[in-house]
Formats: sequence, structure tokens, C-alpha cells
Amino acid sequence: MTITTCIFDAYGTLFDVSAAARNAAQEPGREKFARHWPAIATHWRLKQLQYSWLRAVMDQHADFWTLTQDALDWALEAEGLDGDAELRERLLQLYRELDAYPEVPGLLKILKEHGIATAILSNGSPGMLASAVESAGIGDYLDDVLSVESVGVFKPARTVYDLVGARFGCNPSEVLFVSSNGWDVAGGAFYGFKTVWVNRAGEPIDRLPGRPGTVLNDLSGIPGLAV
Repeated sequence: MTITTCIFDAYGTLFDVSAAARNAAQEPGREKFARHWPAIATHWRLKQLQYSWLRAVMDQHADFWTLTQDALDWALEAEGLDGDAELRERLLQLYRELDAYPEVPGLLKILKEHGIATAILSNGSPGMLASAVESAGIGDYLDDVLSVESVGVFKPARTVYDLVGARFGCNPSEVLFVSSNGWDVAGGAFYGFKTVWVNRAGEPIDRLPGRPGTVLNDLSGIPGLAV
């Protein structure tokens, strides 16, 4: 069936989640932080995801911005930097302004020119997603930004993937779902989407129900799969 709709995860897929820590490390006066930023970025992302899954299992939902702050606090404490309130605030500010990967604007423009509906489907809260989209300058290429906050549970819950059909009136088989998170691709594939795993790190495929339909190193090949 023809692809009518291309849906993107946000964090790690369109937006570089390491950019906040990396950019902070390049600022004057942050020589100490520069020694820690790779570990901070790794811990921050891992805890952010772990908290989303654990809260879903515990039925204790909190929005993704709260989880982002909690995960950063854990990461800073793990590296002995939890006493620097200014650093914490700067990192959170930069997270709201994450860099998009360089190929993102161009590929979204191509999809729109070919009449493909495009949207974000993200665990992110509406405010943080709006800030990231505006900062990246890609709002004109998106038909919508869908947040899990409308259903109160994080991916890979099926009710999150239901948001796509409810918004665009399409069958799952008409959707190309793109994510850099293997577990998210597994969830989308099991749901019935056609899927692309953007495997920038060259990781093994997750042993989960649902496997990626296509594996790419970056997003540049998406138009060739959708149009």
C-alpha cells in the first residue's frame, strides 16, 4: 500500500539529544564540565527513557519535561556535579533548543513537496516539543506534532500509536514510522506501521516483538522509501 503519512520520533531521531551537553561543554568557563559531558549525555538519555518505562509500569505518569529534569539530576549527581545550579539550568535551556540533525530540513521539505503528510509522534511534552521545532526551524514542514500527553502514557503503548490514525485517518500500513530508538521501532512495527530504524550507532536489533522494516545510518534515505 502507498505511503501517505510519514511519522517521526523526535528525540534522537530528528533532534540530537547529545547536543545540549556537547554545546554546554564548548562554552567558556566550562572546562570541568567538558571532561564529564559524554558521560552526562549518556546517563541523561538512559535515565530519561528508563523513567518513562518504569512510570508507565507503575501507573505513575509525569510529563516528559519532569522526567528530563529528574534524569539530568541523576546524571549530574553520578558525575559529582549536582551542586552547580547554574549548570543545571543552562543544560535544561539547551535541551529545549536541541540541534536538529543536518539532513532533517531537506528531507522534510522533499516529503511535503510530494504530498506526504508529516508529523512528530513523541514522548515529549507539548511545550518542549514546540520549543525544539521552533529552534530547528522545521515547523513549516510538519502537519502536526503529536505528544503522548494527550493519552497520558509513554511509547510503546498502543494507545500512543493510535494517535496517528485518529489524526490523519490512515491505516497503519500507509504509515512510514521513523525512529532512532530500537524499542520504539519494535513497538511501531508490532502495531502495524511500516518502519525505519535510524541506527546511527550501529547497534544490534532489539530482541522484541516487531522488527524494523528498513535500517538506515541516517535520515537522508527516508524520501526514497516514502515517495
